[in-house]
Parts: sequence; structure tokens; C-alpha cells
Amino acid sequence: MFGSKTQSLQVRAQKVIPLGVNSNFRFWGDGVTPYVERSKGGYLWDVDGKKYIDYRMAFGPIILGHSYDEVDQKVIEEIQKGVLFAMTGELEVAVAEMIVEMSPAIEMVRMACSGTEATMHAIRVARAYTGRELIVKFEGNYHGFHDHTLWSTYAPVEAYGNPRSPIAVPASSGIPKGMREFILTLPFNDFEGFQRVMRSYGDQIAAVISEPCQGNCAAINPQNGFLELIRSETEKYGCVFILDEVKTGFRIANGGAQEYYGIKPDLVTYAKALGNGYPVAAFGGSKEIMSIIGHGVAQGGTYTNNKPGIAGAYATLSVLKAKPVLKTIEKRGKRLMDGLKDIFDENDIPSVFTGYPAMFSFSLNVDKITCQREWARSDHALYLKITQKAISRGVMPDFDAREPWFLCYEHSEADIDDTLNVYAEVVKEAKG
Repeated sequence: MFGSKTQSLQVRAQKVIPLGVNSNFRFWGDGVTPYVERSKGGYLWDVDGKKYIDYRMAFGPIILGHSYDEVDQKVIEEIQKGVLFAMTGELEVAVAEMIVEMSPAIEMVRMACSGTEATMHAIRVARAYTGRELIVKFEGNYHGFHDHTLWSTYAPVEAYGNPRSPIAVPASSGIPKGMREFILTLPFNDFEGFQRVMRSYGDQIAAVISEPCQGNCAAINPQNGFLELIRSETEKYGCVFILDEVKTGFRIANGGAQEYYGIKPDLVTYAKALGNGYPVAAFGGSKEIMSIIGHGVAQGGTYTNNKPGIAGAYATLSVLKAKPVLKTIEKRGKRLMDGLKDIFDENDIPSVFTGYPAMFSFSLNVDKITCQREWARSDHALYLKITQKAISRGVMPDFDAREPWFLCYEHSEADIDDTLNVYAEVVKEAKG
């Protein structure tokens, strides 16, 4: 699937980097892990020089396109004035003002460097605000690599126990067993189970954290009323509702899932599309909650105002406000989803599409997907077989069926045509 330079670079990398990559998610296996040379627009080239239509988009940050000129020029302009300071600059204030302007639930915001940092800080603030310690999260939701929420994320669903009394399963060795005291897990979209947990533990719960959709599990959508139920139950019991918009923020609408679903969480986390690939994240919420930061509540970081990230965010948000970025992506993504669905139908392969045109997935040989437990029954082997064939023909979604397809502003109508033509071939081949 990949050429000799890719193969040799993996061997070289594995001598000095665990698995030969700097994130476990980038490792596809020996001999099948890609190594990139460069990227531009909606394309990337591997170290062997092969070109791909990129639907990974760096796991979602690239909303405008790789090496987007307006963003890169702003970053270059700003870093020539200095990269990092132990003080605050006007550009940070301008970015915060734009986030507040664009996000319905945000009145105050603090910057961070990654989605993991943003969710970690939001959880601390929620605990400090409520004086409680328990966190509720949903099976299959991913909220970063910190120990507080890296539970029931990727484990085989058989390990989760009965849905009426789920078992919180750590997603890594090295997470202290004692952390289990502070986490309650539930299947996503489990209305009755969530209400039952809130009745039993509501006055002990600091926060309920949820993605709007299951961003690391096929972008499974919330069923009608589920996010609204979280909002109403957290208000009833005085808990903080943290909406993790690290993937959906500035991608499914300029105001993210808050705008898309018309809901108002207490705290919101951002990263990814906020900076079109530059290292930047944020968390924010109501003035009442955010104002406790700095008054006995710690939050900070040397690199939280790094100029590349801040400048990248300023330029990206400016483009999102000025151009029909998300409307364009929505139109093309919808055509891609519809075209892929038609291809599976023509080949008599049942498929369920989930997510949004800017960020979608599909599950094969199932008729319904509402949570990770149901997704686990889909045909992962067929998905992988089709994906391998597509990559060999220059179309690159992620190897992992859990990871959504991402589109950017610079994916063209021709790219959609080419992708559909490739999939018409490879689905037919894989089925045969």
C-alpha cells in the first residue's frame, strides 16, 4: 500500500520513537503506517511522493485546508514579532472576543494548547464551582488523554458490563485504580439510564461531560432530545454541563453544536478547527463559573498564549466569519455522504451514516447505531478492506472505522467526484 521510503522511515523511526509515531492513533501497524512529506489544500503527499485526497485532516483541525495562505501569512507576520511571552498581548484578547461573539454559551474564555488540556481544566473548574468530585461521561466518548476521563473509551464493549450498571474500564495501563471513584459511565443516548444515575447521584456529581456526537466512535449523533435531557437534568441537580466541542467547534456551525442544536451548556471546550492546525485550544462558559479561575482555582500553562496558535486562531476565525466556509463544506460533504450511501445500496451492503457533512462516518452491515455497544456489531473487517483499497488508489480516510471523515473548505467538487469513482470500484471489489 505504501512505498519503500515509507517502509524504511518506519524502521528508522521505531528505533527512537515508541511505535515509530508520536501518538498511538497514528500507528496503523508495521508496514502499513503512512509517513507524510507535505500537504496543501485537500491533499497530502507521503514520503514516497504519492498524492492522496486527505479525509483525515489531521484528525479534524484542518477546516480551511492544509497550508491555507491567509492563516499561514498571519502566523508568519506575528511570529516575526516574537513567539512566546510571559505576559498577555492584544491578539489574545481579540481571539477571546471572537470566540465569545461566535459561541452562544460563552461569556468568558481561557486559552490552552490542546483539547486534552481544555477538558482537564474545564473539569477542575466544574469541581471547584460545585464543590463535588464525581464526573459522568459516556462510553465511547473521548475527552483527551488525562486520567480523569480516559475511561470506557476504546475497550471491547463486552468489558462494559450490563447497561443498567456499567463498569468503568480504564483505557490505559498506568491510570490509578483510585480514579474510578470519581467517574460514572453510561451508554450514549441512554435516556432512562442517565435519568436513573442522576436520581441516584445527582447531588454528588460535579459535571456531566459529553461530546455532541461521538467524535471518536463513528460520529454517532445524539438522538432527539438527548442533549436537552443532559441540560435539564444538570440544571435540576446543580451539576455543570460540559459540552466537549473539541471536534465539532467551528466545524459543524460557526457557533458549533451550541448553535446547531440550540443548547446552552455551562462550559465548552475547543481545539482542532479553532486554529486550522496550529496548536491552540480554549475552554469557556458563563461569567459566573469562569470568574472563579484565579480565585483559589488554578489554570495556566507556559504555552497557552503561544503566538503561532493564537495567530492561527485569529486568522481562522476571521476567515470563518468572512467566507461561506461551512456552507460550502456542508454542500460538498452532503453530496459525498449521499454518493457513498448510493454505492453501498447498489452493492446490497447495509450502511448507517452518522455525523454531519463536515464530519461523518458510516458503519456497515448494521441497521442502527446509537451508541458504542451497537457500533461494535458493525462490520469492521469490511470497512478496513474497503479503506485499504481506497488508500491504494489515492483516497485516504482513517484506517480506524471509529474515526470520522473530515472535509475542508478546499476539497473541491472534483475531489468528491474522484472519491465517489474510487469507492464505486473498491466497494464492488471488496464485496466480491
